[in-house]
Amino acid sequence: MTQDIIKEESLRDDLRYYFMSPCEKYRARRQIPWKLGVQILKIIMITTQLILFGLNNQLVVSYKEENTIALKNLFLKDYSGVDEDDYSIAVYTQQGVYDSLFHVLDQYSQLGRLSVGPISYAENEDGSLLPLVVCKHYYKRGSIQPSDEAYDIDAQLEEAYQFEWQIFVTSPYIHFTSVTSSLRLVDIKITFQLKGINLQTVRSRELPDCYSFYVTITFDNQCHSGKVKMYLDMDALSSACRDWKISGTAQKNTHYLLVFDGFVILVCLTSAVLCTRSIILAVRLLQRFARFFHENYNRKVCEDDQREFLNGWYLLIIISDLLAIVGSILKMEIQAKSLTSYDVCSIFLGTSTLMVWVGVIRYLGYFQKYNVLILTMKAAFPKVLRFCCCAGMIYLGYTFCGWIVLGPYHEKFEGLSRVAECLFSLVNGDDMFTTFAQLKDKNILVWLFSRAYLYSFISLFIYMVLSLFIALITDAYETIKNYQKDGFPLTDLHKFLREQRDFPFVEEGSQADTYVGFSTFCCCKRYGNVTVMLKK
Repeated sequence: MTQDIIKEESLRDDLRYYFMSPCEKYRARRQIPWKLGVQILKIIMITTQLILFGLNNQLVVSYKEENTIALKNLFLKDYSGVDEDDYSIAVYTQQGVYDSLFHVLDQYSQLGRLSVGPISYAENEDGSLLPLVVCKHYYKRGSIQPSDEAYDIDAQLEEAYQFEWQIFVTSPYIHFTSVTSSLRLVDIKITFQLKGINLQTVRSRELPDCYSFYVTITFDNQCHSGKVKMYLDMDALSSACRDWKISGTAQKNTHYLLVFDGFVILVCLTSAVLCTRSIILAVRLLQRFARFFHENYNRKVCEDDQREFLNGWYLLIIISDLLAIVGSILKMEIQAKSLTSYDVCSIFLGTSTLMVWVGVIRYLGYFQKYNVLILTMKAAFPKVLRFCCCAGMIYLGYTFCGWIVLGPYHEKFEGLSRVAECLFSLVNGDDMFTTFAQLKDKNILVWLFSRAYLYSFISLFIYMVLSLFIALITDAYETIKNYQKDGFPLTDLHKFLREQRDFPFVEEGSQADTYVGFSTFCCCKRYGNVTVMLKK
């Protein structure tokens, strides 16, 4: 009996210690809260790392965007500086197509004298210039007579007219009239490659990057509507410059950043190891507790009590550590000019920083006044998830209906993603009048349908769905407030911690009949009243 009592008290002490906050653990056993210290240090370092990378990424993005604007103004004739809808500019006559096409070729031949930025032609390894290529796509065979309402066409596309830029410089009008005069023309694409250097990173004491710009200018005649759309698309790839010399502290500053990123990786590894160790200890403690209950009371630990030991915050921290490590490695490769995946790196670093700051809520949860948010989210999440599934079906129905009916007449309904975004903004009360006013009233039937569609959607989702959504969260909040005032339901775990011994003994083979499910709020008990019980 003495050994059993000692074993029980030892288990109870270990359980109490496990559910203590870092400050209570320090007061109880004078154990330094290493995990808390590592998390604080990690938050500071990861946030600093994100800010430094974000400032550098902004310079890269602005450089690409400004070069795109500069190239559009250089190569697109009569470009106003603002794109027209989803294309840059449009021409409506054959002469306009000729002029725009030859303008591109002429500007390209004079690029060195026209551009005010550090940009030039791309070269091969042997020093020769890379060619500018003009490619025409057209129907293989076709005869169109609109006046007779007759046509004979072969829909198979053919590709022709690839010229190097030197040919057009010497003889720009070579046989080019036939390219644009044919009614079979689908599109013309002009592709070329340029080189540039981003010098603005010198101001941030970093080595400049060399860029390769892959430019494609498209004359789009796929609609055959008399309107030829012009696009300029540019893909920019950065790389380390082959020959460079710079005075100052840029190279030294890069080395400091590499060391800092390495230290961030070390801190994240330490955090991940400590959290993994805590998860392993929690699993072992759960096994001890389950074995004790089975041996002494022939009872199984309820699922809610089991979730008390499986701390989801540790999993969140480990995932954020892994993302931060991968992002830091990518950042180091970018700093060393071995990679150019700025967007991928920013996703990893941004997501890890988000998770790190969300993890701070775990420590606020030890304080009852700050814990209402966590408990409300836990209590409302299952109901909110089921409610969103039901509301999502209605939302998808409105999305498909709006796209197929209103898509040809309203720019906000042209694609499924745009329809979903438009409806979401309407649910939040944004841009309502504009959505109503922009619909083209050329078709009275569609106009009447649009009014019924928009009025029904707004009424249903704002006055009913959104109100019910808020009511679910409010109900969970009121329930939590009542539990904090009157006390949470006690489970076997909490009774054991309070040294209560009113556990009903279950006969062998009858557990399934006598087991009574516990409230889902027992998992909230850990953050609400366990600390109070431990103090008692």
